[in-house]
Amino acid sequence: MTHATMTSPAPQHLRALERANAVRLARAELKRRVAAGDVAVGEVVLSCPWEAESMTIADLLLSQRRWGHTRCRRFLQAIPLTESKSIGSMTDRQRHAVAEQLALQGSARPAEAMPAAMPLAGAAA
Repeated sequence: MTHATMTSPAPQHLRALERANAVRLARAELKRRVAAGDVAVGEVVLSCPWEAESMTIADLLLSQRRWGHTRCRRFLQAIPLTESKSIGSMTDRQRHAVAEQLALQGSARPAEAMPAAMPLAGAAA
């Protein structure tokens, strides 16, 4: 008679800890890349990599430079999405709405930083 059960290489709780640590490290790396500007949040939301599936949208948005809780809350209210919405559970419409809003804010940022138009020095008055 053969045994139907197979012994696993490690107990389940140890495998779960290893998996949790791998996800945590991958998320930390993703957040560092977002903060450095190497990866755009819109790209992450649209592509939904495995490390971001169970991550909340607020956690991802807050990893950007100059994004605090107030800015994140206002951004998500405009879509509308809750801060606790996981990226993996977002619909395609929600993903595209977030990416489009981020792209709009990104294109508006340089205009906000530019000083008001000033007349040229050599122009006739």
